[in-house]
Amino acid sequence: MRTVTLKTDSIFFDRLTRLAKELRITKSEFIRRSVSEYEKYLYREKLKSNIQEASRKVREANIDIVEDFDTASNDGLENV
Repeated sequence: MRTVTLKTDSIFFDRLTRLAKELRITKSEFIRRSVSEYEKYLYREKLKSNIQEASRKVREANIDIVEDFDTASNDGLENV
């Protein structure tokens, strides 16, 4: 395994120690799990953003289709 050195203030260190003890794991394991969970969170947020952008594009395309349909369905009927 590779080593990472982390400098932190005493409040963070105490929180890390307390949480690791509560879970009965090492501080290193707690940090590994935390980074893994944060990576999953970032992936979900990126996926959510991509879905929202795709949804926006579909709504815009649908508006264009509806406008084209309205134009075509009324073609020649204005004078009837």
